[in-house]
Amino acid sequence: MKKIRVGIIGAGFAGQFHVACLRRVYGVQVEITAITSLRAESRETFGRAHGIPVFRDVTAMLDHVDVLDICSPPCAHEPGIRMAIEAGKGLICEKPLTGYFGPPGDDAFRGNRASKQPMLDAVTEQLVQLNERVKKAGVCFGYAENFVYAPGIQKEREIIEKTGAQILRMMGEESHNGSASPVYGIWKYAGGGSLIGKGVHPLGALLYLKRVEGLARDGRPIRPIAVSARVHELTRQPAYRDVKMIRTDYLDIEDYGMIHVVFEDGMVGDIVTSEVVLGGIYDYVEVFANNHRSRCHLSPAGLMDTYNPRDDQYRDIYLIEKASTKEGWTQAAPDENFTIGYQAELQDFMTCAADGTAPQSGWELAMDTTLATYAAYVSSERRGQEVDVPRI
Repeated sequence: MKKIRVGIIGAGFAGQFHVACLRRVYGVQVEITAITSLRAESRETFGRAHGIPVFRDVTAMLDHVDVLDICSPPCAHEPGIRMAIEAGKGLICEKPLTGYFGPPGDDAFRGNRASKQPMLDAVTEQLVQLNERVKKAGVCFGYAENFVYAPGIQKEREIIEKTGAQILRMMGEESHNGSASPVYGIWKYAGGGSLIGKGVHPLGALLYLKRVEGLARDGRPIRPIAVSARVHELTRQPAYRDVKMIRTDYLDIEDYGMIHVVFEDGMVGDIVTSEVVLGGIYDYVEVFANNHRSRCHLSPAGLMDTYNPRDDQYRDIYLIEKASTKEGWTQAAPDENFTIGYQAELQDFMTCAADGTAPQSGWELAMDTTLATYAAYVSSERRGQEVDVPRI
């Protein structure tokens, strides 16, 4: 059995579930040999809690890993990718792949006020350069889009491949009542708001399924060519009544967005995303094909309902991500790592790293998702005008 040594960048929420899932991988001997993050206290605490050797920075840990797992804030993704490529290491990168974070050192930058076309141009140029390096290095690249690996999406992949289905239109969403990340809500760290922070999940799933369709029928993926979009800052509106159930302390991002995607074959997809939905994380994808229709429920997945008459009884019991209360009826997630796709995602990446094969969610999907998202920001600035998605 081949051994793969993994080093993790980032000691936050994503790092936590990556560790849990990596330690459940089968068929490959996975050893987590390194952890680093910007803050010494965070990396030391994380390392002690999980029994992982701690390193001061990425450079110090490169000789001790085969795969670099990037779970840091989006603004730190590109440097990690470049260092891994230069060292010939395999890569796992959490979403979003990268983004636009404003002029370096400009504390006055506000992304919601800045022109969006220069953002799209900068991201495109950045990805052109990275694409050349990734292809030249020939390393295994796993784009950690968990929607792709959710059981419902993978069953839909099988249906498309085995029935020769043509997808006519799709819908998808990820929404909840606001991220817990301290840097989310600040464009220079996150690269945007709801579109880049949440919308990339269902968008990535829709782009993935059209890729599957094209590869199955014609041997080439069907890719996005244009988007139209709108974003809004709902909780900043003068008419908004704040009852303290939805996070509102965002500096310069949108808290609602929608994207309409047009594919090469003329078929379409629509995604909605927001920070203004109560009741736990809300994730789904629906597919309307020429020979079937599918609803993929990611969260809630409908596996368990539990009724709790008193909130404090469930104080130490995890039920579902982003639930604001545990009192009353809750649609619980008995194993969210499985139902939302985290486990299958890390299994695929480790298997591919060991075998030298390409993962289901890889570099090209990551690029298309990122470019479509920033094209959507341009469209919204133009009040919904259709904008071409750059092709690399």
